[in-house]
Amino acid sequence: MGSGVEEGPEAIPHGGDLGAARRLFPAAPEPWIDLSTGINPVPYPLPPFEASALHRLPSPDNLARLKTAAAEAYGAPDADHVAAAPGTQILIETLPRLVERTRVAVVGPTYAEHAAAWARGGHAVEVVPDLAGAAGAGVVVAVSPNNPDGRVFSPHDLRRAAAPGGLAVLDQAFADLEDTAPAAPGPGLVVLRSFGKTFGLAGLRLGFALAEPALARRLEAALGPWAVSGPAIAAGCLALPDAGWRREAADARGQDAARLDRMIVRAGGRLIGGTVLFRTAAFADGPGLFRRLGEAGIYVRRFPERPDELRFGLPPDKAAWCRLSRILK
Repeated sequence: MGSGVEEGPEAIPHGGDLGAARRLFPAAPEPWIDLSTGINPVPYPLPPFEASALHRLPSPDNLARLKTAAAEAYGAPDADHVAAAPGTQILIETLPRLVERTRVAVVGPTYAEHAAAWARGGHAVEVVPDLAGAAGAGVVVAVSPNNPDGRVFSPHDLRRAAAPGGLAVLDQAFADLEDTAPAAPGPGLVVLRSFGKTFGLAGLRLGFALAEPALARRLEAALGPWAVSGPAIAAGCLALPDAGWRREAADARGQDAARLDRMIVRAGGRLIGGTVLFRTAAFADGPGLFRRLGEAGIYVRRFPERPDELRFGLPPDKAAWCRLSRILK
C-alpha cells in the first residue's frame, strides 16, 4: 500500500503530473494535452477577485455564506451540516484521525488515498470488491460514481453494510454533473463533495464534508482556523448557487463523454465505465497505446496493477480532440 507522499518508491500515482509525463516522453511535442485527470476542462467563468479576498484573512461571515451555499447546492439540511476544507483530500486525511480504530472496508479498486489514509490512522484496512465484502465493518468507504469504473452506490446500502453504530463514508467527488440525486448526510453517514472537479478550478483547493453537526464541527476544528482561503470562499459563493451553469455543463460534458466513447470503441477499446468527466477502457495493448499517446504529447491515466486499462479525461478544445483522434485512429 502506498504512503501517499509525493516522492519515493511507495508514492501513490496521481493524474495531472505533467513533470512525470515530460520525463517519460522528453521528445513529445508541447504543449501537452493532459487527459490524466477527471477535472472539468471548461472552467467556471470567475470574474476577477476583489483585492480584499487576497489581502485580508477570511472572515467567519464569508465562511458561513459559503457553507450555506454548499448546503443548498448539495442537499444538506443547513450550514451546520457542512465542513468546508481546502479540498477533499485533506478531509480524507483528517477523518481517520477522528474515528476510534476499527476495521475499515474500502470498496475498490478506487481512489487509493482512501485506503492509505485510514491505514495511516492506525485502522485495519481491507479493500473489498463490493458492499457484500464490507458487511459488518466499523467504517465502510465507497466512491460514487466510482473512480475509475463509474459504479454507483446508494447511501442506504452503504449504511446497511456498516456495523451498527459504525460510519459510512460516501465520496461523491464526481457526482455533481451526473443524473443522480444528491446524498444528504445523516446519522452514521459522511458525504464528501469536490468543488474543483465540477467547476474546473482544482487549483483553488475547495471541498466539503456533509455530516451530522457534531462531526462537521470536529472536522473543522481539526483543520484549524482560516483553513479555506479568501479566493476559494469567494469562488464558492459565486459558483455554487449557479444551478443553470451546472445544468449546462452537465449536458455539454455528457455530449463530450459520448463522443469520447465513440472514439475509444473505434480504436478497439472495450469500455469499462466512468463518469461524464472521464472514461475508462481496456485495450489489447494498453501499454503500447499509452506510449503512442505520450509520444504525441497526450497524457492519460494508466494503472500499473491493470496495465490493459487506460482512463481518458475530456479534451478541452477542438485542437485537442483532433490530436487525440489522430492517435486513436
